[in-house]
Amino acid sequence: MATEYLKKASRQPTSGEADTRRIVGEILENIREGGEKRVRRYAADFDKWEGDILVGRDAIEAAAAKVPARLKADIDFAYQRVRDFARRQRDSVTDFEAELSPGLFAGQRLIPVKTAGCYVPGGRYAHVASAIMSIATAKVAGVENIVACSVPTAGHGGIHPGILYTMDLCGADHILNLGGVQGIAAMAYGLFTGHPADILVGPGNRFVAEAKRMLFGQVGIDLFAGPTEILVIADHTADPRIVASDLAGQAEHGPDSPAWLVTLDRKLAEDVMALMPEVIATLPETQRNAATAAWRDYGEVVLCETREEACVVSDRYAPEHLEVQAEDLDWWLQHLANYGSLFLGEETTVAFGDKCSGTNHILPTKGAGRYTGGLSVHKFIKTVTYQRMTREANREVAQVTARISRLEGMEAHARTGDDRLAKYFPDEDFDTAAA
Repeated sequence: MATEYLKKASRQPTSGEADTRRIVGEILENIREGGEKRVRRYAADFDKWEGDILVGRDAIEAAAAKVPARLKADIDFAYQRVRDFARRQRDSVTDFEAELSPGLFAGQRLIPVKTAGCYVPGGRYAHVASAIMSIATAKVAGVENIVACSVPTAGHGGIHPGILYTMDLCGADHILNLGGVQGIAAMAYGLFTGHPADILVGPGNRFVAEAKRMLFGQVGIDLFAGPTEILVIADHTADPRIVASDLAGQAEHGPDSPAWLVTLDRKLAEDVMALMPEVIATLPETQRNAATAAWRDYGEVVLCETREEACVVSDRYAPEHLEVQAEDLDWWLQHLANYGSLFLGEETTVAFGDKCSGTNHILPTKGAGRYTGGLSVHKFIKTVTYQRMTREANREVAQVTARISRLEGMEAHARTGDDRLAKYFPDEDFDTAAA
């Protein structure tokens, strides 16, 4: 392959991980030892919040009164589509029982986790959509207790009104005025609610992501998440301004958000690279600063000769968000394998999925798309198995089990089969020796 990098990233998303681990580890240890009192101290230190931690009904209703009618309608638009997509995901798998051989029955049950902790970012941006993605999906899955948290600010008197309204609309049972590592820890340990989380979900900054990573094992998590990513595959039919707009649209998330272009057309690549500074320059200051650094330090442009080569390159990145602006979209759908969510054609874009079109925006980053998808109802549901069988079925299964067990050197396993054969078929002889 003749892959050519017209722009190469100067930094990698792993920069600064050691410091992050140290800081998060200290906070989690302090909260394990100090409980709710230590959480309140971190809330005061980090977020300047000394009010109630557990949000009451009065505060929820006051927040709802601050949300304009059109915003409520927009939130409901997004909620309905995300909830509908989640329901269809839930319906795509079922309980079942099958007779695998005469008298041997095996099945699966789908059991929701009891408690989910949903983190909703609310620092640089008020991520209303993230509340929908996590809470509504958990609700459709049938989770009994949904605990949600987000960053409180004195200016809002707690959580941003739009976020708080959305959390309540989507079915959160408990809401905490907490952000950052302290919010993650409070949900994991069941502080303020008495419901320790079985799984923690939701996007966040590098400290939130690291807290989830460190707690994994004690609790489940949706995925290991890093800074948001976008990769656009484009050929000669793509509009360079639309491509540049979409790359900048994700780069505004933060200064360490990778934006990658894989293209089959050199002129398109050159046009997009020429347009990026112009597109970014028109953004408001906060977004402009973030996108400028992200494109400068993490942006890449890769020129490929064939679409097969482009697929190989894209699958190597395994991007969180993957857009295809090229001919023959069905071909790309069939041949691309590693990504969090796929957006086919110029008519759709990452922002649509991020906000309201129905698919979930909590997605794998840092190459995790090679082995996992994003958040879905299935993350909140345990697929457990069971079996039962007749005594007659033991005639075959017990013999095979005993022989395999002895081959492996596990005599006690073998005897559980022997004992059943002796009880159920006392007048028969069986060959249960290892081969």
